[in-house]
Amino acid sequence: MKIKRFAIGNIVLFQGDALAVLEKLQTNSLGAVITDPPYASSGSSSLTKAQPPSQKYQGLDVINKHPEFQGESRDQRSFAYWSSLWVSQCYRVVKTGSPICVFSDWRQLGVTTDYLQSGGFTFNGIVPWDKTESVRPAKGKFRAQAEYIAWGFKGKCYGDRHPVYLKGALRERVNPKEKLHMTGKPVAVMDHLVKVVPPGETILDPFMGSGSTGVAAIKSGHPFIGIEASEEYFEIAKKRLRAAYRDSLRENAQ
Repeated sequence: MKIKRFAIGNIVLFQGDALAVLEKLQTNSLGAVITDPPYASSGSSSLTKAQPPSQKYQGLDVINKHPEFQGESRDQRSFAYWSSLWVSQCYRVVKTGSPICVFSDWRQLGVTTDYLQSGGFTFNGIVPWDKTESVRPAKGKFRAQAEYIAWGFKGKCYGDRHPVYLKGALRERVNPKEKLHMTGKPVAVMDHLVKVVPPGETILDPFMGSGSTGVAAIKSGHPFIGIEASEEYFEIAKKRLRAAYRDSLRENAQ
């Protein structure tokens, strides 16, 4: 896959395979990883794994259809191996003390905490994200109302250099009207996660999707590097982040 590059100010976006792009980034140069990778979830059989993401994550009654995305067809062993590869590259490119935050659902939470550590990071905990009662109920079952952020650091955390006190659990509704990706996360959730990053440090998102991490990074004044394999989502993110960057320039000029 040919790698495309787009830059505006301190925002750099790449369209291409995450591993191929990560290999080209400079060692010990970035300040954080905040990302929402494909979960390869929603079932363990070959039939369910082969389903397109739209059949797993969108109901038949969804009005706003979003483009498909890659990485959902891996079985558990290949998912863990592939994840260890990209996390290892992230470990290489960030500085000592850099935080990492990775989203997961309940099915992949165990393997997520494993590959975080196999890639070299110190695993420090889990932040539950309560999507509120707006999540569709399941008859006779508990709602699938929460997702999770596994987090840690490369070595020891920044500590005294960035003495913030952050929430250990988040509650934020997903607004379908604001989603630009079928598994997109609310910017309000990303706004809180980027607070763990010291001022001026560059945030890396190897699975940028529609660019929610980048929007939060721009709002908080952080440089941002985003990678996305899907050409459709890359174009959506590029347009969205270009607008967010220009908005930030106008706000800072006032």
